[in-house]
Amino acid sequence: MLSVPLGFLLLDAHRLIRARFDARAEAAGLGLTAGEARALLHISKREGRRQNVLAEHLNIDPMTLVTYLDRLEAAGLVQRCPDPADRRAKVVRLTPASAPVLTKVQAVCRAVRADATAGLAEEDVRRLAALIGGVIGALSGLAPPA
Repeated sequence: MLSVPLGFLLLDAHRLIRARFDARAEAAGLGLTAGEARALLHISKREGRRQNVLAEHLNIDPMTLVTYLDRLEAAGLVQRCPDPADRRAKVVRLTPASAPVLTKVQAVCRAVRADATAGLAEEDVRRLAALIGGVIGALSGLAPPA
C-alpha cells in the first residue's frame, strides 16, 4: 500500500513538471503558457479539427480552449476558419508562423521530459507512460462522483 495516495503523487508530479516547463519556456523566450503550448501541439497533430473536438482531445472545458485559441490567434500562430461542412462551427489551422514556435515547444518538452526522468531507464519511462495512460483511460470512462 502506498503511504501517499496515488492521486496526490500524480498531482505533485504534475505541479513540478508544469513549474519546470514554465521556467524552461521562459528561458527559451517561448511566450506561451503550458496550456497554450499543449493546445498548439495538439492542433499540430489534429489540424483542421473543430474546436469542440480539440477540447475533448485535450480533456479541457471548451471555454478554456477558446481562451487559449484567442491568445494563439492574437500571436498569429493559429487561425479559426468556418468548417466547410457546417459554417456555424470553426476548425483550427496552424499558420506558417507557428512552425518555429512548435520547434521551441518540442525542445522545451524534450528538456522537461529529460529532467523529469533523469536516472530512469528508457524502458521504465515507457512503462510509466503506459501505466499513467491506463489510469487516465480508466478514469475517463467513469461518471463523476455524485
